[in-house]
Amino acid sequence: MENNHYLGTEKVGKLLGKFAIPCIFSLIISCLYNIVDQIFVGNGVGYLGNAATGVIFPITVVGWGMSLFFGDGAAAHLSVSLGRNETETIHRGVGNAILCSFLSGIVIIAISYLGGDSLLQMIGATDANLSMAHDYGFIIYAMMPLAMVQNTLASIIRADGSPRYAMGAMLVGAVINIIGDPLAIFVLDMGVQGAAYATILGQFVSFIICAVYLAKSKTFHISAGSFQLDFSQLKKIMALGTSSLLTQLSIVIITVINNILLVRYGAVSAYGEDIPLAAFVVIMKLFQIVLNIAIGIAAGAQPIVGYNYGARKFGRVKELLKLIITWTVVVCLVCTVLFEAIPQVFIRMFGADGELYTQFAVMCLRIYLSLIILTCVQKVCAIFLQSIGHAKAAAPLSVLRDVFLIVLSLIVPVFLGVTGIFWAAPAADILAAAITAVVMIGLWKQLNVADENQVSA
Repeated sequence: MENNHYLGTEKVGKLLGKFAIPCIFSLIISCLYNIVDQIFVGNGVGYLGNAATGVIFPITVVGWGMSLFFGDGAAAHLSVSLGRNETETIHRGVGNAILCSFLSGIVIIAISYLGGDSLLQMIGATDANLSMAHDYGFIIYAMMPLAMVQNTLASIIRADGSPRYAMGAMLVGAVINIIGDPLAIFVLDMGVQGAAYATILGQFVSFIICAVYLAKSKTFHISAGSFQLDFSQLKKIMALGTSSLLTQLSIVIITVINNILLVRYGAVSAYGEDIPLAAFVVIMKLFQIVLNIAIGIAAGAQPIVGYNYGARKFGRVKELLKLIITWTVVVCLVCTVLFEAIPQVFIRMFGADGELYTQFAVMCLRIYLSLIILTCVQKVCAIFLQSIGHAKAAAPLSVLRDVFLIVLSLIVPVFLGVTGIFWAAPAADILAAAITAVVMIGLWKQLNVADENQVSA
């Protein structure tokens, strides 16, 4: 087995680039599965098709969240264990994470199929888009366990020191999806079902590539015994992965609540039920892209941060925190300028059915994403806390913005109507950022003290 001692000696800027850039691309590629579907469905089927795929989005995010619950937890545990030179039981943590991710996927399949159309209506499907949501979702569900295992493995592979391999696995699947979508939708005239089949084919190929990696992992060796349930390992993994799970579950809750509110307030506005719903779906996809870039920076840094924290190299930990936040701020500033200056370009990318839809979507994009820089910095700080094993602080911080957003989404539209749902986002960003700043200043002081004590020891 190889060691990861270079994580504690090589320049942190170089290390961050090596790990974060492939991680960013991996997460963006993962987003592309749903986004590419929406682009081709929007242009080939119409905004009702986009609304339908948006209805399925919360279910897929639950799967994503569970896969990160075990994958990010195992990755953080792996990194800190390597820094402490505690490597004997790493393989059990990896095996347990893979097994539990797969079993979670089986549970999601059962609930989704048994819930049927009633479940879809409960999470926001309308009479106009229900049949398309059914056609799309019932295909997507089938691949859920393997897609979740693939995502769990991607986190573990990055922590094992092979971020480019994880990126490559995601890239191959995404390319298959990108080629398959127009072929199935436009050539074979399969509509939303074609988009779903292209998606699960890409996911399956990515799963196979990630599974093959287990035969040549660097810091652990998987065997049949690795998959025997070990609750002491699972406890550590789940504690460290809770932040990732809560982040994804909060997205589900926000999406479902907003879907319901958009239909309710949209019905009594000039825009109707489906225009606000379709616009929100597109805006959330753009939001996801930017957020995943920020998460990619922080998650890519996780093995480096965890290793150095475990090795008690606190000066390097502080340097990494500064770099992570700086990179996040720069990316978000560029994206904010683009969203505010040319929002119509992004809206039309997903199809534009009529002037009324475009007008509403452009206005709400500018509102909802106006302070995304605060969203991303806040989420990055939560991931950093997760990386150093501070699970109790990371978990509440990861959902802080989302809790504010849910509450404000229920209150603001009462006064501002359907657009108030979008105004709730920047208001939540300000509140969450203020509290996060207090927490991180306290952490910085702790790191300073620990660094000084380490130097004087």
